[in-house]
Amino acid sequence: MSKIIFHIDVNSAYLSWEAVYRLQYGSPIDLREIPAIVGGDQSKRHGIVLAKSIPAKEYGILTGETIYSALQKCPNLTIVPPSYQLYMKASNAMVEVLREYSPRIQRYSIDEVFLDYSDMKKPYLDAAYEIKDRIQKELGFTVNIGISSNKLLAKMASDFKKPNRVHTLFPEEIKEKMWPLPVEELFMVGSRTKAKLNSRGIFTIGELAKADRDYIYSWLKKPGLLIWNYANGMEDSEVRNTPLPVKSVGNSTTMPFDVDNKREAHLVLLGISEMVGMRIREIEQNARVISLSVKNSNFYSYSHQRKLDIPTSSTNTIYRVAKELFDEMWQGEAIRQFSISLSELSSNDFFQLSLLDDYDEREEVLDRTIDKLRNRFGYKCLIRSSFLHSGIHPIIGGVVMEEEYPMMSSKL
Repeated sequence: MSKIIFHIDVNSAYLSWEAVYRLQYGSPIDLREIPAIVGGDQSKRHGIVLAKSIPAKEYGILTGETIYSALQKCPNLTIVPPSYQLYMKASNAMVEVLREYSPRIQRYSIDEVFLDYSDMKKPYLDAAYEIKDRIQKELGFTVNIGISSNKLLAKMASDFKKPNRVHTLFPEEIKEKMWPLPVEELFMVGSRTKAKLNSRGIFTIGELAKADRDYIYSWLKKPGLLIWNYANGMEDSEVRNTPLPVKSVGNSTTMPFDVDNKREAHLVLLGISEMVGMRIREIEQNARVISLSVKNSNFYSYSHQRKLDIPTSSTNTIYRVAKELFDEMWQGEAIRQFSISLSELSSNDFFQLSLLDDYDEREEVLDRTIDKLRNRFGYKCLIRSSFLHSGIHPIIGGVVMEEEYPMMSSKL
């Protein structure tokens, strides 16, 4: 018998959880029913949109855009800061419900869970609707559930019409349900990859699936084969039990001298990126949001962040984005403290070869080889030559800013 895999995805997770919490404590307003977002500091207009309501979406507000840009589209936008401890509690509550249906559960991210329902007694559609309805009734928020014979197709199915729906996408349904979709809706096809595919006349998932496999490989190498396989519904990773997800991974450093030029600032960011990259690869996670914070010599702090199309664990990608963020926000003053943080983490287990927008197989192999050597012989056994005679440590940050929340009540 083929596997039955569920993918449970919370609808507008952060915003839904904020709305439920506030309603429980007497708020007369449901954030899901007004133009509202979860995002950064409203007064400073820093940060990005992490989640949005459907009314906010109607203004053209996009997840990942800056708070400033969102306010230009909707001046009366309600902005609430993220509360990750609340989100972990809500996520844990959902997982406790899911454990009643299968012992095989994988927390893919804070708001997404894979569940292996193979060989269970209750019909899978009955179980899926029961799960969906129980989560809404008992916890107050809604989910989409995708069902298929593998994780990839289950995840694709959960992205069909929202909210509060159950969808199937079995192999025999791919031609009708998935192939007509725009190619950018295929899991792990970001904006740059979309542009590359469109430039060769590939606009739908079906057109990618029907393309010659050898041609795709000659052009896009292993990442091309990955998305070609996905377009044809092929993916075979197991649902693996995983521990509680960490909220973020990051490092900061306070310099013993004022950093007043880009060359030194970039070297500091590279040193921090080295440590952060090693740590996120060690816990087998990828990050979708990269944040940079700095504090100048007058103790004024400011920060920017960016949401990626494709989650990453690459040291070079982390460094490149951090450097771009610094160049965008630096005002030329002396800087004393730097911090890089990675958030919106997700498991890397079934798309390790899919850093499609900036993918270089040699870079991935190099990252992991360097990690192994440093873990065995010490962090200083391999360093970048740019740090020689710079006075800046090549790997910065011995204390990793990770937060693991203990299991809490299964009720919000």
